[in-house]
Amino acid sequence: MSRPRFVRLAETGRPPVRFRLDGRKAEALAGDTVLTAILTNAGSLRPSEFGDGPRAGFCLMAACQDCWVWTEEGGRLRACDTVVAEGMALRTTPPEETRWPTSAS
Repeated sequence: MSRPRFVRLAETGRPPVRFRLDGRKAEALAGDTVLTAILTNAGSLRPSEFGDGPRAGFCLMAACQDCWVWTEEGGRLRACDTVVAEGMALRTTPPEETRWPTSAS
């Protein structure tokens, strides 16, 4: 994982929440969104599906489509408005079997 994008400066006394990010152990604090949890552990939220570089969220209020990530089970969730939970297993890349719809589909 690359160097974290966010550095926590306050509210460090909240209880820890352990989760997995791309198969690795990670830790956040109770009440953190998935977006905050990922960006305090990694340099980006996910790679862009359009090939224009790493993404780190855009609007941060669930109005855009920039912060979707995946669970290990293959489900998608919006990172900016989902609270991280103990034991979550998250992916910053889609599962191998994911097929994006195309005009030919």
